[in-house]
Amino acid sequence: MRETDFAACLRAVRDTAPLVQCITNFVTVNDCANIILAAGGSPTMAHDIREVEEAVAGVNALVCNLGAIGDVEAMLLAGKKANELGIPVVLDPVAAGVTTLRREASARLLSDLRFAVIRGNASEIKALAGGGSGGSGVDVSAADAVTEENLSRTVELARGLARRTGTVAAVSGAVDIVTDGEETILLRGGCPTMARITGSGCMLTALTGAFCAASPGRPLAAAAAAMAAMGVAGEAAEVRRLQNGTGNATFRNDLIDAVFNLTETQLIQGVRYEIYQG
Repeated sequence: MRETDFAACLRAVRDTAPLVQCITNFVTVNDCANIILAAGGSPTMAHDIREVEEAVAGVNALVCNLGAIGDVEAMLLAGKKANELGIPVVLDPVAAGVTTLRREASARLLSDLRFAVIRGNASEIKALAGGGSGGSGVDVSAADAVTEENLSRTVELARGLARRTGTVAAVSGAVDIVTDGEETILLRGGCPTMARITGSGCMLTALTGAFCAASPGRPLAAAAAAMAAMGVAGEAAEVRRLQNGTGNATFRNDLIDAVFNLTETQLIQGVRYEIYQG
């Protein structure tokens, strides 16, 4: 993975304008649609169980967000159809370890569907990997948050999940981890204000769907590029927030604007990454 690979994945989204179907929760549905549009893709939010199979047949990627816990049956129908058609499916296991309902739903999804990428915070990835049932609501627990001190442990959890499921595991945090079980990429970017808005994780997962759709067969590169783009955009939005003295509500709009205005040069110059050697 080189800086030019990140730029190539961004360029592919702008060039192909992929259609991404999102089954996501009502809290973040508008922001997820707008971040896909900002990146250069096109969203559809079809989630009704009566139409999801038909709808997914015409898209380039499917995003299943467990925040929409009431739509798990629709996710299963759409996901099976997407698997049949070779359409990449991205999972966001929101609060996967917090309740019995979510633990059981996560297990069904992992058992019945093949995912190109699973993108979550460290608590969610830990729950899927069988390492616990933590989390603070939809947020990562303080004990699980990725730090330099627990980085190697979190990498091993993510690698284990990737190997067991045949997917790319992408862990968001102060240090982002993206792994297919063999190659592991670390990304350092973003800003703390991203955790002060509703749906930054959901938006990142939607963005990952767009990148996977535009770079078929390259889920590791696509997921890493989506996380890099979000991180660089978050830093740009934070600069604007500090300059204008605004708060988290304006920051959300600035973040979407930053993705819209992100150039390949900005991404190449702004991404901070390394190939993990541990």
